Amino acid sequence: MEYQVRHARITDAERISALLDTTHVARGAGAAVRTGAADLLRQLVHLPHAVVLVADADRRIVGAAVMALRPSVRQGGFVGSIDLLVVDPASEGGVADALIVELLRSARNKGCVAVEVALPDDQTARARWSGHGFEEAGPHVVRALTPVGAGRS
Repeated sequence: MEYQVRHARITDAERISALLDTTHVARGAGAAVRTGAADLLRQLVHLPHAVVLVADADRRIVGAAVMALRPSVRQGGFVGSIDLLVVDPASEGGVADALIVELLRSARNKGCVAVEVALPDDQTARARWSGHGFEEAGPHVVRALTPVGAGRS
């Protein structure tokens, strides 16, 4: 199955919401998704401090991710906070990894100095995040986007 990772459109909100309703979302990137998710997703699609991505396979949403950008004095710039990562369990492997790669690219393009996600309970999920360079840092796993010691301009 081929899929394309792209920025979500308003018309994708209902399909993402339906995917959330039918899929178990593990803690660490979207636990306890509240009702009204479609309305919030519609708003987030247009905000410059949010990134909403979908993995689309033949006009069917097989994965989605949401990241919010926030300023952080402690970290020295903007931080991308991954709030949601959901993948249809019937889809082939690689969807979650492709969404993470695109989230990281988008965070770099928006000037983030780091990306964080709540620490997952599941060891498989921890291994996935670790494979993308994330490290445990308290209740989050965090990945720096600039080399250590590199100056920030």
